[in-house]
Amino acid sequence: MKESPHRFIHALLRQPIDRTPIWIMRQAGRYLPEYRATRKKAGDFLTLCKTPELACEVTLQPLQRFDLDAAIIFSDILTIPDAMGLGLYFVEGEGPKFHKPIKTIAEIKALPIPKPEIDLSYVLDAISLTRRELKNKVPLIGFAGSPWTLACYMLEGGGSREFRQVKTLLYQEPKALHHLLNTLTKATILYMNAQIAAGAQAIMIFDTWGGLLTTVAYQQFSLDYMTQIVANLKNENIQEKIPIILFTKGGNLWLEKIASSGCDAIGLDWTIDLGLARQRLKNKVALQGNMDPAILFANPETIRREVQNILQAYGAGSGHIFNLGHGISQYTQPENVKILVDAIHELSPAFH
Repeated sequence: MKESPHRFIHALLRQPIDRTPIWIMRQAGRYLPEYRATRKKAGDFLTLCKTPELACEVTLQPLQRFDLDAAIIFSDILTIPDAMGLGLYFVEGEGPKFHKPIKTIAEIKALPIPKPEIDLSYVLDAISLTRRELKNKVPLIGFAGSPWTLACYMLEGGGSREFRQVKTLLYQEPKALHHLLNTLTKATILYMNAQIAAGAQAIMIFDTWGGLLTTVAYQQFSLDYMTQIVANLKNENIQEKIPIILFTKGGNLWLEKIASSGCDAIGLDWTIDLGLARQRLKNKVALQGNMDPAILFANPETIRREVQNILQAYGAGSGHIFNLGHGISQYTQPENVKILVDAIHELSPAFH
């Protein structure tokens, strides 16, 4: 396999680098005035996602403004349920919803597995277009939601405080939930392999709601399915290895289990000390994170101090990708992101 020229890929594979790479979850988003302008031009969020030229445009916007080490394709984790016919739509201020949430076991059994090249071709076209536009300056990340997280949205019809529908199914009809998760896992494997074929150079799986589960349920209903996805992502016929990042928000209890999934890196939220996580995992995988996004509301000195604290917590050597512990807030000032990125560039070489 050919060696990647990219600092971000080297860090994911724990190979020597000159400084800590940085990218930001939701880096193409509402905090950028140029994003808001493009979204206005698109008319709504889904049109923006489903128009490859516009998705490419907003993917590139943060890189034109900040010296970041990776791009992440502009899309949404709910593209698979939408392609299954659930009718995704967005309500301003409320987030994603489905016109046809799953109500019965019969509906679970009737779900089709989307063909990425047909049903999700807009994402693959956006990836190919963005790869061309990037000219290999930085790598492009493809992504999907975890089967468990998708199931939560599909059964609740959107976000939820209690997740009553999905948890009722889990405890009352676990076989039916496993059937749904199996279908979603097959769909995700096809989708991720299609993203790799289209040009994605790393893959991230967002398990936003994994932290809702008990330890036993997390293993059975979330991690086992993510492990299947990792095992089935194609690295053959690819010139460079495609590293895989798993991110379970609220998953700090289970880091050792997550590291055993076969992933190359674990995304961490901000509720754990990065050094402690590294100690626990004994450098088995790379770590991504984990600054509290709210620190970007602070003054420059506080931002720089927190960057130093996180770099120090991880310590010397490769295997750390600097990121936030969750997506950047839409209320963040872009100038503060520049302060963050500049601080990484200035302070991190001392650790390599």
